[in-house]
Amino acid sequence: MKAWIPMKAWIPVSLFLIVGAMAHASPSCVYPHAPTATPDGNTATRAQMIAAKQKFDKYNTEMNAYLDCMKLKSDALTPKDPSKLTPAEKKKILDQQNMYVQRNNAAVDELQANVGRFNDQLKIYLAKHQKH
Repeated sequence: MKAWIPMKAWIPVSLFLIVGAMAHASPSCVYPHAPTATPDGNTATRAQMIAAKQKFDKYNTEMNAYLDCMKLKSDALTPKDPSKLTPAEKKKILDQQNMYVQRNNAAVDELQANVGRFNDQLKIYLAKHQKH
């Protein structure tokens, strides 16, 4: 004898599976690794400086993708109708958005520091190899 399952029972199960799949498919923001070394502008060759520039350009692109991803996640937290939220729900959303802001600011600070170090060495290199 087959067990009969009413159609209404399948709707919650289907919704659960769809929502679970969507949550699992949401993009994860991958924090990029900065280049491990910055060449010394006093001793680096042209090839080393070009290779370092390519690495820092890639890092910059990856960091911008990370920042865009974090913004999307933060924006997704904003409800369409905040008036329907309880104070506890509003606080939870605000706390999560603040966390994204802090991560964003830390990432921007790190990006500026790393690219700044490279730019300082590039200036030294260019000054040393400037044609007179």
